Amino acid sequence: MSQRFRADGTVVPVTVISATPNTVTALRTPENDGYTAVQLGFGEHKKQNKPLAGHLKGIPAVETMREVRDLTGFERGAQLAVSQFALGEFVDVVGLSKGKGFQGVVKRHHFAGGPRTHGHKDNARMPGSIGAGGNQHVIKGTRMGGHMGDERVTVKNLEVMEIDEAKHEIAVKGAVPGAAGSLVVLKLSGEDSWTKAK
Repeated sequence: MSQRFRADGTVVPVTVISATPNTVTALRTPENDGYTAVQLGFGEHKKQNKPLAGHLKGIPAVETMREVRDLTGFERGAQLAVSQFALGEFVDVVGLSKGKGFQGVVKRHHFAGGPRTHGHKDNARMPGSIGAGGNQHVIKGTRMGGHMGDERVTVKNLEVMEIDEAKHEIAVKGAVPGAAGSLVVLKLSGEDSWTKAK
């Protein structure tokens, strides 16, 4: 993260996102595909195989492609850039949260754990009982240890603090989901206008 200053001197924590221009690589229609969507691509793909070259015929080779459902009004080959955003607008940022691996109930579900004394030698971070004896099975939905993180997360209403069209960068107020360098999606809050950023 970084920081920016408002006109009155207030310090604002921001996240700077590199939003390279996106190219509309394909259009999905109900007649041909059964749904409506726009496929966006970005990045530079130096070595492409023949199927990819055929799919991107007439369009510069892109490295990554993603589809955005229920989006219309675009033509194949059109460019989307940070210039479509404006200072002071609010955006939603969608990404994958940081993966934590396998975690216990204390970290994953904020359990208190067991007592530390009176004969409970190894019970400090244990989950405890998982159900009544009469059930004779584990009840569905019981909170236990398991895989944590690496989930799709949307952070809403982040203010656009700075736009650098020359560097293709946009700074939004606050934190965004995911590790540094991960893929995120930028969307105008309450709108259907999308762009992708890396």
